[in-house]
Amino acid sequence: MTDNTPQLYIVATPIGNRADFSARAIETLKSVDLIACEDSRTSAKLLENCAISTKLVSYHKFNEKQRTNEFLKLLEEGKRIALISDAGTPCISDPGRILVNELFGHIQITSIPGACAIIAFLSMIPRNTEEFAFAGFLPRTKNQQSKLFEKFINIDTVFYESPNRLLETLENIKEFRGEQAKVAVGRELTKMFEEVKYGTVAEITDYYKTNTLKGEIVCMLYSNDNNHEQDTDIIEKIKKLKTLKYSDKDIASILSTLYGFNKNNVYKLALGL
Repeated sequence: MTDNTPQLYIVATPIGNRADFSARAIETLKSVDLIACEDSRTSAKLLENCAISTKLVSYHKFNEKQRTNEFLKLLEEGKRIALISDAGTPCISDPGRILVNELFGHIQITSIPGACAIIAFLSMIPRNTEEFAFAGFLPRTKNQQSKLFEKFINIDTVFYESPNRLLETLENIKEFRGEQAKVAVGRELTKMFEEVKYGTVAEITDYYKTNTLKGEIVCMLYSNDNNHEQDTDIIEKIKKLKTLKYSDKDIASILSTLYGFNKNNVYKLALGL
């Protein structure tokens, strides 16, 4: 790369397996004047392994605005900068959006594609549609999570989660959508102990209560549209209980207790029958 035109490169790095680092990505990182990274200690190990000696400068969520101004000046001087994250593709739940927003339309921006945990995960799990919503890292509070699950109730929702919070999030899903809601969980993708689990939220919760929870985690909560068989089963049970003169409220309590169905969902269905 001999072109001295100022340019920003968005460079994907491996999410676990170093063999996924592309030759184009390595060549780019060797040729630029500066590499912006989340954690220089983490990135230095990867770059050293690939004989890349380009200067590293930290660029993370706490100094993103300050660094963006510094990089703008360097680009005006004709420098070329590469942006990387600790793992995967920058700007996807990682720093970089502020810089791209500032530069778009003024400086050439080139993506050097590669590993992305979301895409790797989606290619490995059962899906009935190409559509999905990506929520990044879930909000921390139960109320905020419930609002997000409600917003995307009719579309498969993909999100990142911490191993320290996964069980709590699964419990929240169970409460909001019922024990039979379908979920998939991917852990340690591309690494030696890669694991992908698929099943009801009750099954996945029980599994991770007794198995190791480490590493980066990607999850998908399947939409209500993928649970037509469950809805049909609920409706049949509601109709039977209605013939026995149970109230809608009682029906919701009975089916929630006996089968783990979401009480609110059952109540709404009962009201409409």
